[in-house]
Order: sequence, then structure tokens, then C-alpha cells
Amino acid sequence: MTSMRIWGSSIARTMRSFACCKEGATAIEYGLIAGLIAVAIITAVSSVGTSLTAKFNQVSGNLT
Repeated sequence: MTSMRIWGSSIARTMRSFACCKEGATAIEYGLIAGLIAVAIITAVSSVGTSLTAKFNQVSGNLT
């Protein structure tokens, strides 16, 4: 009976520390923010690349 009580309190203590620990959630939030920033950068670079290609094609057409 005593070993059951010790084992149960150990599980309760572990569950409480899990509930209080916020480091994992913070790491996930930072990861999501970094992912969103990466998507924004990729979108911006793709858009600029497309407009640059069009501009270079226009200049090339005017040179000939």
C-alpha cells in the first residue's frame, strides 16, 4: 500500500511539473513564428524575382 502511495505521488508530481513547464510551448511558438517569417520571405523574393524577370525581358526586347 505504501509503495502504491509513493508511486501515485510521483506521477502527480511529474504531471504538476509538466503543467507548470512552459519551455516546450515557447519553443513551438518560436518555431511557428520562424516558419511564418520564412514563408513571407519566400513569397516576397518570388514576387520580386518575377517582376525582375519581366523587367529584364523588357530591356532585352528594347535592345534588339
